[in-house]
Amino acid sequence: MTDLPVVVVGAGPIGLAAAAELRERGLTPLVFERGPKAGAAVDQWNHIRLFSRWSEVIDPAARRLLDRTGWTAPDDEAYLTGQEWVREYLTPLADALGDAVQFDTEVVGVARRGRDRVVDAGRDTEPLSVHVRRGDGTEDRVLAQAVVDASGTWGTPNPLGGEGLPALGEQAVSNVIEYRVPDLDDPAVRVQYAGKHTAIAGGGHSALNAIVALAALEKEAPGTRITWILRRGDVASTFGGGEADQLPARGALGLRAKKAVDDGLLHVVTGFRTAAVEPADQDQVALVSDAGQRVEGVDRVVVLTGFRPDLSWLSEIRLGLDPVLQAPTELAPLIDPNVHSCGTVYPHGAKELSHPEPGFYLAGMKSYGRAPTFLAMTGYEQVRSIAAAIAGDHEAAARVELILPETGVCGGAGVFDEPDADADASEGGCCGAPQPELVTLTAPGGAR
Repeated sequence: MTDLPVVVVGAGPIGLAAAAELRERGLTPLVFERGPKAGAAVDQWNHIRLFSRWSEVIDPAARRLLDRTGWTAPDDEAYLTGQEWVREYLTPLADALGDAVQFDTEVVGVARRGRDRVVDAGRDTEPLSVHVRRGDGTEDRVLAQAVVDASGTWGTPNPLGGEGLPALGEQAVSNVIEYRVPDLDDPAVRVQYAGKHTAIAGGGHSALNAIVALAALEKEAPGTRITWILRRGDVASTFGGGEADQLPARGALGLRAKKAVDDGLLHVVTGFRTAAVEPADQDQVALVSDAGQRVEGVDRVVVLTGFRPDLSWLSEIRLGLDPVLQAPTELAPLIDPNVHSCGTVYPHGAKELSHPEPGFYLAGMKSYGRAPTFLAMTGYEQVRSIAAAIAGDHEAAARVELILPETGVCGGAGVFDEPDADADASEGGCCGAPQPELVTLTAPGGAR
């Protein structure tokens, strides 16, 4: 099977890096991207500035490939937007890979040739069969010696509902709900939020970006109001490590969001798990928690509660997934937000990313399942190790060295659900979960 290509699903940063790593190892990559261009998902949040520098978002093998084309590298120390990532790196990288990247081609299924998931015989000898649907509606089947699924999770955001399912009424009022950080530089988007009451649900970096953007709008557009809804019982821990964050721009984002709160530019509701969204007068909605608490008069809801992997098209592949995170079984304990802390990720590669199905790997954000806070450099190291394993260089595959910058934040979303037995919640311990309450933080001098 070694003469067959290695299929990579997704032409985002990790998928294209996988292709570059595979080509450098003398393998034939074939990248299928359902979107019309490289970084199609990144292009949907192109207004967001990353908190990583250019040096941290360029894969080493991809850089070597691009250098041979006469590519002009960006300033390693500069920060970039999603738009710049696509324009200055991902598009040239896809061009350098040439016909190895096929756009408008959606992978709709992966199986073992001639076998469904029940059949044992031949799973280590028959190639993988990748079913694709082209943009013109035609279908095809491509045989592969291995498959690297780097399709990400962007297309499957988590719902507003606190149980992991859509809140009652959430889908019925989808016209007022946005599951991405709004681009307020777009006049058509800006008018939807100016002078309106927006509820932001979520406690990660996307929520902090939305807070900063809407707080700036509130200063310019009279009548603009923001309510920040958190499932956690504590708000202070949400802002990150500040000056202690080893990614300075990430720490600065948290500090800017904290200042918006301290300046009284938004109300904060903690311990709120949304159970229902009810329509109200004037096209507004009310959010109702499972404890009966209400947030009234909401014009727009920005839901930034994370993402989850789409596993529907992998039904015939034998996956080894953690039952909680939906991440590979060996990786899950290393990234579990219920026990994992402070942004440190243990070294991991092909061994932790493999599955009972020979030759199949999850990489990139999808490999994290429902765990948050994935960095590009993590994915680049993942695909370097995977490419080495597929090429038979098991020593290189096992030699994984990954040291990520720490956030200074201990615990993920799960940790904040239950009180810490060793912490006194009344003293503001990071893991305390008090009863839901409305906390209105105002600046001195009577800001709202």
